[in-house]
Amino acid sequence: MGIVGNLSPDQLQSFNSDGYVVMESFSSAEEIESLRKRMEQLLEEFDHTSSASIFSTKNQRQLTDDYFYESVEKISFFFEEKAFGEDGKLKQAKELSINKVGHALHENDPVFSKFSDSEKFSGMLCSLGYKRPIVIQSMYIFKQPGIGGEVVPHQDNSFLYTDPQTCTGLWLALEDATLTNGCLWAIPGSHKNGLVRRFIRGDDGVTFDRPSPTYDQKDFVPIEVKAGSLVVIHGDLIHQSFENQSPKSRHAYSLHVVDTVGCKWAPDNWIRRKVEPKPLYES
Repeated sequence: MGIVGNLSPDQLQSFNSDGYVVMESFSSAEEIESLRKRMEQLLEEFDHTSSASIFSTKNQRQLTDDYFYESVEKISFFFEEKAFGEDGKLKQAKELSINKVGHALHENDPVFSKFSDSEKFSGMLCSLGYKRPIVIQSMYIFKQPGIGGEVVPHQDNSFLYTDPQTCTGLWLALEDATLTNGCLWAIPGSHKNGLVRRFIRGDDGVTFDRPSPTYDQKDFVPIEVKAGSLVVIHGDLIHQSFENQSPKSRHAYSLHVVDTVGCKWAPDNWIRRKVEPKPLYES
C-alpha cells in the first residue's frame, strides 16, 4: 500500500511560511502512556553507577566523546549538568537526573520502534516531499523539574547536514509544554534565511565552524502545546528552549529525519553509522 500524505493545505502553508507547524492530538493518550511507561522501565534497568563518571568528571573527555559517538546506534543515557554534587554523586534520584536518552531508541526498543515507524509519521513526511526518509536520531528528552537545562538557539541542519539540506525535526510533547516548564520557542520565518553554521566532527572532536550569531529574544515566539501535540520543525528554523525552573517536568520524544534520495549525507557530521538505517518508506 502506498504512503498517502496527511498534512492539510493550511498545515503545509504554515510550515512553509513559519518554518514549523503544530499538529494537535497527533498522538493518543494511550500512545503517550506506552512511551512513558517504557522509558520508566528503561530507567529502572539503567545502572547509573557504571556511567556516572563519564558525565561528572570533566577531564575524561575521551570517554565522554566515545560514549557520545557510540550512542548513534545505541540507547544511551545522558545526565543533566546540574545533576551531580561536588562529590561527584547524584543530588537526587537518577530518574530526576537524566537529561535525555538517545540516539537510537527508534531502532533498538520495540515500543519506540513501533511508534516511530507508524504510518502517521510516514504520511506527514510524504506531504513534505520525502522520497526515501530515514530516522537519523531519536531522543527522549526529560526537561527535569528545577534542573532541566537550557537549549540555546540552533538549527537542526547544523548537526544533521545533507547536501542539499533535508533535515526535519519531529517533536512530540509527552506532557503539556508551557512557558514555565521550558516549552519550545522559535523565530517564525527564520528558516528562509538559510543555514547559519555547521557542527563538524574532526580529529579533535566536535566543534562549530563559526560562532553563533546574536539573536534578539523579542523575535522568538513561544510554542506552548498540549501533550500529544507534534511540532514539525524545518531544519533551518532557529529555535530554543529555556531552563525548566518549575516543579513540573516536560517530557518529549524527538525524531530527526533526513532524505536519502537526491542528497548526500555529509561525512563530517557527528553521526557516523556502521549500519545503514532502514528507510521509513520508498517512493
